[in-house]
Amino acid sequence: MQFFILVSLLAFANGGLVGAPVVPLANFVPSPLYSFAYDVKDSLTGDFKSQVESRSGGYVRGQYSVIDPDGTKRIVDYTADPIHGFNAVVRKAPIVKVVPPVAVAPVPVAPAPVPVAPVFPPPAFARVAPPHVHAPVAYKYF
Repeated sequence: MQFFILVSLLAFANGGLVGAPVVPLANFVPSPLYSFAYDVKDSLTGDFKSQVESRSGGYVRGQYSVIDPDGTKRIVDYTADPIHGFNAVVRKAPIVKVVPPVAVAPVPVAPAPVPVAPVFPPPAFARVAPPHVHAPVAYKYF
């Protein structure tokens, strides 16, 4: 009986009569390292977004962007680590639509005609007077 009680106590201390499977630690990576990125550009649905993230050990750094309903692009830069936790900086940028230039054939433009006043000779009986010359005017203020 004492043997049965001892085996029962040992089984209970180990987590039950049937032990949980032991996971080998051969695949454990103490310092994870990864990097990924994706980009979605769907002009049919208007879904435009992207993300870039990298991790080295406990330090994560990344950025994602998405088009908001108000027509601006929201860009979030974030970092995470065991000491400072998760920190994000959000900024908005206007969306600039680039319109490709349209090539237009040049239209030939004729120079505008310069109006010329007709010049008539004076009549034979007309007397030509010298041009009238104005003298300077002096003003006197009281």
